[in-house]
Amino acid sequence: MNANVFIATTGNGLVRASLTPEREWSTESLIPEQDVRCLASDPLNQQVVYAGTQGNGVLRSEDRGRTWRPAGLEGQIVKSLAVSPSEPGAVYAGTKPPLVFVSRDGGTHWTELYAFRRIRSRRLWLSPAEKPFTAYVQAIALSPTDPNIIHVGIEAGATVRSADGGTSWTGHLKGSLRDCHTLISHRSSGDWVYEAGGTGAGAAVSSDAGRTWKQHKSGLDRHYGWACAADPARPDVWYVSVSPGAMKAHSENSAQAVIFRSMGANWQPLAGGLPQPLNYMPYALLTDPEAPGEVYAGLSNGEVWHSAHYGESWEQLPFNLGTINRALIAL
Repeated sequence: MNANVFIATTGNGLVRASLTPEREWSTESLIPEQDVRCLASDPLNQQVVYAGTQGNGVLRSEDRGRTWRPAGLEGQIVKSLAVSPSEPGAVYAGTKPPLVFVSRDGGTHWTELYAFRRIRSRRLWLSPAEKPFTAYVQAIALSPTDPNIIHVGIEAGATVRSADGGTSWTGHLKGSLRDCHTLISHRSSGDWVYEAGGTGAGAAVSSDAGRTWKQHKSGLDRHYGWACAADPARPDVWYVSVSPGAMKAHSENSAQAVIFRSMGANWQPLAGGLPQPLNYMPYALLTDPEAPGEVYAGLSNGEVWHSAHYGESWEQLPFNLGTINRALIAL
């Protein structure tokens, strides 16, 4: 296992678990006065982490989440963040109501991508998740090879794409999920983009940089997807957490969820030590960019599970974050 820091949103601040020099895990609560909604680490500088808040804009840490300072967009409800893997200092933020902003200097200055307001179908976007049911930008995925390609997922209404850095946008991409929960690009391949959501099969994938999408349903016995992750060395190997429905997924202890793996074809349920089914929703699935085959699952009850064998076998890590609501990153 390579990750030695985990940071999760709790609904009231953050919790951070870190491995001490004595190889013991230590947990601490951070910024309890902040309602943090999302997290993103800088793939070009693992010391830098960003957090999006409910009304207080963006926060930035330069010491792997130990301390935080304001980083712009004050007054905004920031629902999603993505840090460019190819353009140093470029950070994207998605908000409620659904707007997209970009900073080219690590959060010092921000600019709105105004063309996003002109997507024709946005008048139909509507979120059932929280009053007043205004849709929001739930996820942003940035290409690792072309900084002009941006994918944005809405909860709920559409998954859209820009190929010119946000100057223009498509409408909803056929085959992708309209109720987006997680949207990610592959770590190194610009061709692969992955989505988990609450519509269709619950999972969708593109292997041509987001131009076309497919939903492989074979093997899935439930269809409310939440988290997804992809293997760093094999883009066709990816994972999704799925529950029978929204009420189950977000229940206190009856999610009835399963983590599935696709290796280019049918979905396979993963067990190998995991509780079956998972009564606590896996709100986070993570892979290690430096270690093919390694997968982490963060559950709503604060447990973090780890597999070193493509999800074939799992072990629970020896700490508990209390709760994961709904974001987790590993450093």
